Amino acid sequence: MKDITLSERLVQTVPSARQAAWQALEFTSFLHFGINTFTDREWGTGQDDISLFDPTDLDTDQWCAALVSAGIRACIITAKHHDGFCLWDTKYTEHSVMHTPCKVDIVRKLSGSCAKYGLKMGIYLSPWDRHEATYGHGKAYDDYFCNQLTELLTDYGPIYTVWFDGANGEGPNGKKQVYDWKRYYEVIRRLQPEAVISICGPDVRWCGNEAGDCRTSEWSVVPERLLSQRYIAERSQQEDSDAFRKRITNQDEDLGSRELMAQEPAFIWYPAEVDTSIRPGWFYHASEDDKVRPLDTLLHIYLNSVGGNSVLLLNIPPDRRGRLADPDCVRLREIGDFLRNTFAVDLASKARIEERPELEAEDMPESTWTLTWTQPMEIGWVVLQEEIQKSQRVEAFRIEAGGQTVFRGTVIGYKKICHLEQPVRTDQLKVVIESYRVRPYLKTPQIFAP
Repeated sequence: MKDITLSERLVQTVPSARQAAWQALEFTSFLHFGINTFTDREWGTGQDDISLFDPTDLDTDQWCAALVSAGIRACIITAKHHDGFCLWDTKYTEHSVMHTPCKVDIVRKLSGSCAKYGLKMGIYLSPWDRHEATYGHGKAYDDYFCNQLTELLTDYGPIYTVWFDGANGEGPNGKKQVYDWKRYYEVIRRLQPEAVISICGPDVRWCGNEAGDCRTSEWSVVPERLLSQRYIAERSQQEDSDAFRKRITNQDEDLGSRELMAQEPAFIWYPAEVDTSIRPGWFYHASEDDKVRPLDTLLHIYLNSVGGNSVLLLNIPPDRRGRLADPDCVRLREIGDFLRNTFAVDLASKARIEERPELEAEDMPESTWTLTWTQPMEIGWVVLQEEIQKSQRVEAFRIEAGGQTVFRGTVIGYKKICHLEQPVRTDQLKVVIESYRVRPYLKTPQIFAP
């Protein structure tokens, strides 16, 4: 029997259907909204006066229209943050929106708006609860948490993701809870089998920071040891800290090279999500209306996350009116205008395309895609994609025009957006795969003008 090489073992690791569907969303959003919006906090105490929660012009249609203007395809609502305040009509606590002047099931209202605007909806449900008396009492709190999880997964339509972070502080009685992750996962798989479980979960991992910084080489095939709630929790935010939100660190820069993986006993498909906020904070603060991140900064994050084999989760917090603030909406439209204008016309549709694949073996000669036009084209962008159902295979590539190398990159994965800082005019472009695990499977390259 033939010995299986490391590269052949690596490419046997492929995404599940739910992971592939999640990756195809590319650009998604967080909506941090809750009692913190009205107390001007980032983390509530659990003892907040919930009568303060009283949006004057709640409009989830406006949220969704603004998200769609940016090209966003899905959103996650903070159904319950660490303060324990619930944005839906839950049977299990009075610490909820239904016991405020608002008295509107916001999760239900958003679900209807998402359906109207063609967005998928996900939920953030914090296991840490600074209000609930059973927190820290083992099974009693797990029952409470799973009951609420069941409400959200059965009464609000399709849920594309359940998003857990690793925060695990003290409850109102000073105790901490040991989370029964296995039980939580079982509830999700049973009630919403197509939903990915993100961050403290088996389907999607955190990029490693909240600043929007991305690795040069982002692998989806990574060591199985990364799927550890303890590993994730130790690297998650443990206190309300502005320094943590601004910190730029990827924890471990190399998560998937052959050199690293040769030392690992087992691999998993565990793609990265880049979560960051359009503002300094995650919840709305009027003092940050003039601190919305510049368009150039947000485009850099987009191109390096969506264009670097990750999914971008951009937070846009509703304000005290219950609307997305005007400065945020302006920036969202600007992002959408850039994407629509830049990636509108694929010049590859006018080219003759030749592929030179190699045999199904590692360490073969270079594999090349050649695109030829009948007349020269102005080229500023090249978008490459692997067929990820056949795993992630490419380790290094270059792009040539007129016999000159105009771009070099490492991994491709689901998508690599290559910006040619010096646009070229040429009648022939080559995409040369220099290093790969076994034969690469690329989709037809997309080519765009500067």
